[in-house]
Amino acid sequence: MTQLDRYVGGAALKAFLLVAAGLAALFSLLEFVEQLKSVGEGQYRVINALVYVLLTSPSRLLQVAPVAMLIGTLLALGSLAKDSELTALRALCVSEIRIIASVLKVLPPVIAVLFVIAEFIVPPAQHLAITQRSAALADSPLADSGDTLWAGGAQQYLNVQRIESKNVLRGINIYDFSDDGRLETFIHAERAEIGAEGPWLLREVTRKSIVARRFQTEHLETLSWQSFLPGKRVQDLMPAPENMSPTTLYRYVRAMTRQGQHAVRYEQELWNKIGMPLAMLAMALIAAPFVFGPPRSQNTGQQITIGAGIGIVFSLTQQISNRLDLLLNLNPAVTALGPSCILIGLAAYLFYRSHRIRPVPAMPPPVPAP
Repeated sequence: MTQLDRYVGGAALKAFLLVAAGLAALFSLLEFVEQLKSVGEGQYRVINALVYVLLTSPSRLLQVAPVAMLIGTLLALGSLAKDSELTALRALCVSEIRIIASVLKVLPPVIAVLFVIAEFIVPPAQHLAITQRSAALADSPLADSGDTLWAGGAQQYLNVQRIESKNVLRGINIYDFSDDGRLETFIHAERAEIGAEGPWLLREVTRKSIVARRFQTEHLETLSWQSFLPGKRVQDLMPAPENMSPTTLYRYVRAMTRQGQHAVRYEQELWNKIGMPLAMLAMALIAAPFVFGPPRSQNTGQQITIGAGIGIVFSLTQQISNRLDLLLNLNPAVTALGPSCILIGLAAYLFYRSHRIRPVPAMPPPVPAP
């Protein structure tokens, strides 16, 4: 990197980190206020809410990264323009494209760090946060290794081998003990259908009861079981697509496709993660027209406000595009990458429009002397 790259890129990087930290802290505070509503339920306390917010903060950092890149670039270049440093650079024959290139050189390391966070930090942190929250709210011991779930309460222990979806569990084992700690009943079900509230519907059930030190075995098609663990707490353990790592999403989508099942929501989120570098690039480029405008009409504060507004509109457009994908069955790649491509095209158009050479009006013909 040249001295120009270190100076301009360093300013953009510092501004990006500052804005990203500020936005993540703001949304974490809002989440903490939301979690306070659950304080007092079960064993959920203020410290549990604080731990939950801290563990889920890396996920919020990923969500605000594109907008933080836009605002950070605007702040950095706007500060340089305010101090006439951009004017000095252009006087030294440094083109505006070269200055933007210095900012873009910051993107590869930033994207690499964001990928590491998305792949190795967000999934385990989210899993731990959700597990601890569910255990505190359910007021019962709860252990979830990611592959199997164990929970205890009301002299019973529950083991779930796999959470297939929010409403379907696979491989359910229920151990019922007496007051003196002896096993009385063992229930195994191949499948369970659950809701947020109410009893669970067990299917393909084998129930073994110990009577006079002998097992009595029953085979049932269905069995209604009132769980000590509310279904909503189990549903909360189902990882949301946005909290899954990119490689896990890729494997999950491939497995679902091979089985002939639709995984539109997961495929959409996979393309959103793939499109993160493109979104960061678009956000950095859209800053150029607002900073390198005609000098006489340049208003840094106004340009930063307009640019930040475009970033907010972009985020809303991306969310709407994701919903349209689910409603209209559109191509996930198009809906995920489309807004970024449109924004890059808009940046190129605005940059060209602000620098095109306007024709000089023709001089009127001289008036002949009388």
